[in-house]
Amino acid sequence: MAPRVWPVFVAYLVAVVTIILVSLVALGMLRVANPDVPDTELLSGATGLIAGGLASSIALVLTVILVARPFEAAALRLRPGPEMGADLAAAIVGMLALGQALDSVTILTGLGQRGTMPAIRRALTGAEGGELFAAVMVLGVIAGSAEELFFRAYMQTRLRVAWRAGPAILVTSTAFALLHMEWIHAAMAFVLGLYLGALTERIGSALPAIACHVANNCVFTIVTALGGTVDDRRTNVMLLAASLAVFAVCAYVLVRRLPPSPA
Repeated sequence: MAPRVWPVFVAYLVAVVTIILVSLVALGMLRVANPDVPDTELLSGATGLIAGGLASSIALVLTVILVARPFEAAALRLRPGPEMGADLAAAIVGMLALGQALDSVTILTGLGQRGTMPAIRRALTGAEGGELFAAVMVLGVIAGSAEELFFRAYMQTRLRVAWRAGPAILVTSTAFALLHMEWIHAAMAFVLGLYLGALTERIGSALPAIACHVANNCVFTIVTALGGTVDDRRTNVMLLAASLAVFAVCAYVLVRRLPPSPA
């Protein structure tokens, strides 16, 4: 009898509900700690962004702890695969290149000032000192790890037991995208999810995906805080071309160096 997949989708719904509940608790704590700050200012700043990222991360980790049986490294593909240092470097650079390509595409198509990404960039721009450190740790390290723990280590791994790699990657990437709520951000997350899902299946471990996600989020947070967003059209055309070239080279290196993991 084929393994059941409906518990995975129930777990996803549990994760969404838990994110909402934990986020409401975080909002209440922010309100108590900052009684004189208007809600709009509180939520649109770096503090609100960090609190939201921490809340969603806690919810995802709690969900995995609750539903993953067995809750073991091997069952969640949290053990190293055959990748070497050069392979991991190529995977991370490929992730950064793909992320930059997507950013440039949104700007060149006129979507760069729509959706949630401009608000995220405004919240991070100018962050420094302890605030920047907290943003990097929460949005980069904690959020990146928590999202990969749920989506690639738990959800995709469980779906992979019953399905072929393609459908498992596609469904997991779609669920990952929907969690971002707004369609532009969701579309970018979907593409990045496909890359992370394919990387996980190629290597047979979710650890490289975690490293890539953490690196991408950390670099985005630091670059946005220190330099803002590049809106110049000519610059973004060059960034897009360079990013696609780098991504293609990294993908080629990974395919050549890493044999497909056993099914």
